[in-house]
Amino acid sequence: MENKRQGSAHTEYGELIEVLMCVPEEMRIKKPINEVQKSYEDENIDQEKAMQEHRFLIETLENHGVTVHLLPALSKLPEQVFTRDLGLATEKGIIVGKMETDIREPEIKEFKSWLTENHWDYMCVEEGSIEGGDVLIDQDVLYVGDSSRTSDKAVKRLEEIFPTKKIITIPFDKKYLHLDCIFNILSPGTALLYPEALSNDIVRDICMHYRTITVNEEEQFRLGTNVLSIGNKKVISLPENKIVNENMREMGFEVLEVPFSEIIKSGGSFRCVTMPLIKM
Repeated sequence: MENKRQGSAHTEYGELIEVLMCVPEEMRIKKPINEVQKSYEDENIDQEKAMQEHRFLIETLENHGVTVHLLPALSKLPEQVFTRDLGLATEKGIIVGKMETDIREPEIKEFKSWLTENHWDYMCVEEGSIEGGDVLIDQDVLYVGDSSRTSDKAVKRLEEIFPTKKIITIPFDKKYLHLDCIFNILSPGTALLYPEALSNDIVRDICMHYRTITVNEEEQFRLGTNVLSIGNKKVISLPENKIVNENMREMGFEVLEVPFSEIIKSGGSFRCVTMPLIKM
């Protein structure tokens, strides 16, 4: 029998070992599917600049010891750069998600083909919809966004896969797209949070478990919570989000600033464009 590779991740802030990405050479706003895209629909995407930004992100990751794998970019899939939404890595391996929007569902087929061709084991969510941007992992807790992109049926499937984990669903205003656009976990005791998107009760519960760095409205629009933790308290963040970056540094994080202003026009940032395969 063929030995298949097993994906793995226990937290958002573990050391990133291997990651799956996709270059944005086909990236464009064809039909706006989120509020940020609506703001940039007329201006659209400068693909050459987006490619430069993406290359610099890959170089930054590789310079910090991360192995980067690339999905082939296909012209029929303008959102393919956002590989995070394809699924999630967990201590039980890679879980392939199911897209809510029709324009993105073919990406799942391509993801499965890549996993099979490259000898990775995986399991699938067959019912409902779930996108990786709505799931945050912190050891024995799974936070799942109750969003327009992730359904109750998919949450029930996660409960079956992880019977011993505490699964906390977090409802929020649908205009924020995914949970990682308003909440992200940086360390065992620290999180980024945009509280205006959540109820007072949920904000209180999060603040009981984490020291929270509050993201303001302007930096939330620039996806200030959508940073990428690569381990050892190193975080990749947008240079323009100066307040978030300063606050993270004050709490002991090394902030690696990477230009990404073109790619975020489509509604996703560093966490969105990286699908962890192995995070220790």
